Amino acid sequence: MTKRAVILLSGGLDSTTALAIAKERGFECYTMSFNYGQRTVAELKAAAKVSAQFGATKHIEVNLDMSEIGGSALTDHSIDVPTGEAIAAEEAIPVTYVPARNTVFLSIALGWAEVLQAHHIFVGVNAVDYSGYPDCRPEFIEAFENMANLATKAGVEGQKVHIDAPLIDMTKAQIIAKGIELGVDYAKTVSCYDADNDGKACGECDSCVLRRQGFKSQGFSDPTIYQ
Repeated sequence: MTKRAVILLSGGLDSTTALAIAKERGFECYTMSFNYGQRTVAELKAAAKVSAQFGATKHIEVNLDMSEIGGSALTDHSIDVPTGEAIAAEEAIPVTYVPARNTVFLSIALGWAEVLQAHHIFVGVNAVDYSGYPDCRPEFIEAFENMANLATKAGVEGQKVHIDAPLIDMTKAQIIAKGIELGVDYAKTVSCYDADNDGKACGECDSCVLRRQGFKSQGFSDPTIYQ
């Protein structure tokens, strides 16, 4: 029987690595991206490219405008993306946190998984080298999986869904090493919170800093194209 999985794919480093891992584990992959009103739409082009590279059976882009509720530097242009000293001065949960984003994304992915009769959803969250978002922690993933199996027809009928977060305990350097082992071309990915329309990174936001440190500590050259 074919094993199917839905993979949440932003087009960034982590989610692309999660896709590569799902492929390595023998899943037939269905990738899902969100045009949610984010600053960086170039990541959507990147997601489509890496989805094709790894032979996903189907890739869909869901339009969901979270800029209507705002509350994040990623969806509200009146809030600056922190760089430099402003990153260090931030509170535990930075202004780049998008309220309830992973809860919303996983919920929609759950619906697609049920339609596809896919029992696995892969998400590239990480709780080691990350920005401190509450919806990237193991507790959240466990709680969502429990909820998913209470909230769906498939779950109630015993067809359990699993939320796979294969990067959750890995450092950025370990994630990069795993991706390179699996053939990920990180030059095709976009991680920057404030990339331009061509996907060129700012080099100064928290995501850029973590990505650059990951390549440096692993001893790999950084293929990121900067502005």
